[in-house]
Amino acid sequence: MTWFEPERGDDKLREFFITALIDMSASLSLQDREGRYICITTLPARWALNPGVTPSDEAIFGADIGARLKEMKAGLEKPGDHAAIEIEASDDTCFEFRCRMIEMRNHEISLMTIVIDRTEDRRRERLLRALLREVSHRSKNLLAIIQSIASQTARYSGTLETFLGKFRGRLHALSQSQDLITNSSWRGAYFRDLLKQQVDRYVQDNGDLVKVSGEDVLLNPNASLHIGLALHELIVNAVSHGDFLARRRPIEVSCERIDTDAGPQIRMRWVEPVGSLDTEALKAARTARFGSTVLERVVPSSVNGQASHSLEKEQVLYELTFPQEIPE
Repeated sequence: MTWFEPERGDDKLREFFITALIDMSASLSLQDREGRYICITTLPARWALNPGVTPSDEAIFGADIGARLKEMKAGLEKPGDHAAIEIEASDDTCFEFRCRMIEMRNHEISLMTIVIDRTEDRRRERLLRALLREVSHRSKNLLAIIQSIASQTARYSGTLETFLGKFRGRLHALSQSQDLITNSSWRGAYFRDLLKQQVDRYVQDNGDLVKVSGEDVLLNPNASLHIGLALHELIVNAVSHGDFLARRRPIEVSCERIDTDAGPQIRMRWVEPVGSLDTEALKAARTARFGSTVLERVVPSSVNGQASHSLEKEQVLYELTFPQEIPE
């Protein structure tokens, strides 16, 4: 439905329509049946008609676009016929030309053309396609990590109950790390945030017994997932098999950048105090703690690094060193 107040006059309507077209980044033109231009409004600044030149598609848009428009318009014969093409310019701009044959009140047949700037729409579409490819890539990586965790957990679990307990814990740790990565727009996660997640989950009431020092390094997405997994494994081992809570002796955790012959590296250290153990108790503790290969193989291999994991009579020491920039 179209309605306007006749008393207002044509000038106000003309101003309204032209302003609306400019706001929509759209242009309108009208031609008679023979192709002669009757009216052109709000044409983009990139196209102009020189004074004294009779308007035509070629004169306004240039030879290439003019030829394409001429070919498209030649296929329109009766009212209701319509066609559209998109024109991409060399400066990464894109315009859509919509042509339609219309019948005026006096039964005169005319050709209406709408030109719409689609540049931002196309840029958003390209960005969306790039994001979808990135999501697909990262999803495949995440599924591969889950498959590896499931395989390693099953290999060292004697019962289904043991497997489910360990696997669920590791999967939850992975999920928490992924949340941090997503919240950072896929840049990664900070080391202290990864540590805090695990401390809050397993020793929330004794968080003061986990001391952190060094730099709060921003880890890339791949490193974030695996370092989060390593911290999960260490804190679970400490709670399950250690005595730091009972003895109130804090665990020392650090993260720092170091320079090596191989280039910039990141070094994470976990130093957990344990009570004095005799030979048999030490052997049993090592068996309990070292049943998983997550700390010794999965994590270092995934971040292209090296790890050392030792249990002595007075402390558990885990040290992981890996390149600062890790290709995914």
